[in-house]
Amino acid sequence: MPTSPSSSAQAARENVARQLRELRKEAGLTVTELADRCGWHHAKTSRIENAKTPPSPTDIRLWCRTCDAVSQAADLIAASRHAESMYTEWRRRVRTGLRQLQDSYVPLYKSTRLFRVYCSTLVPGLLQTEGYAQALLSANARFHDVPDDAAEAATARLERSQVIHEQGHRFVFLVEEAALNYQLGDADAMAAQLGHLLTAGALPSVSLGVIPASTPERRLWAQETFSMYDDTLVSVELLSAQVNVTQPSEIGLYLKAFEELRTMAVYGQAARALIVTAIDALN
Repeated sequence: MPTSPSSSAQAARENVARQLRELRKEAGLTVTELADRCGWHHAKTSRIENAKTPPSPTDIRLWCRTCDAVSQAADLIAASRHAESMYTEWRRRVRTGLRQLQDSYVPLYKSTRLFRVYCSTLVPGLLQTEGYAQALLSANARFHDVPDDAAEAATARLERSQVIHEQGHRFVFLVEEAALNYQLGDADAMAAQLGHLLTAGALPSVSLGVIPASTPERRLWAQETFSMYDDTLVSVELLSAQVNVTQPSEIGLYLKAFEELRTMAVYGQAARALIVTAIDALN
């Protein structure tokens, strides 16, 4: 796996920074000279060139104008916007509410044919019940100190999950056994969630694998939660942000990891037995 799941985003930022630095040098300007002509402190130029601070579109236009490279501004602005969209802090994403965040995924879900989802600590979002989802989303709202519209967001999450019942989509879910035992909500909500897994796992479009905690000599350790949308996008969930991986070489690493994890999972009756054991442990 990549050393950091945000490496694609950082590499994209550094590429923009490198191009801006090269424009400055080709124009024969020092860091201080460029800063003076753009009307900002020289430290800002250094932060931009070292990919510490993302440049705004206005910054890039001023930079290119100062370096007599106005024709390159549009491409650099587009590249910078793309880099910043690859790594998005959760607090920024939920400023307009948790429900809006749930709804934002609908177009992606509609266009994806093959979903591959690995979860180490939680039930996958597409398989969550309303009670479980509401408990999770409310906890997230409290942790990130954002408005708590978890009830509406949970309803939206269930609405978008209806894609499981639509033709033209396939779903491969992998969960660590631990995810079955971390209780969210009260015991009744958790029991309902686990019971739903028994039902959803039997759907013809769904493959549900559980990786037993007792797996001997694991060939790959537990990973951060990630979702693969066809072979073009991997979304990785971190504590502070969501990372969107689009670089083919990194997507290939996540696919390799997914297939490795998949070989350690149990399916069918063996998976159902682990779920039932988790239900019994609630009593």
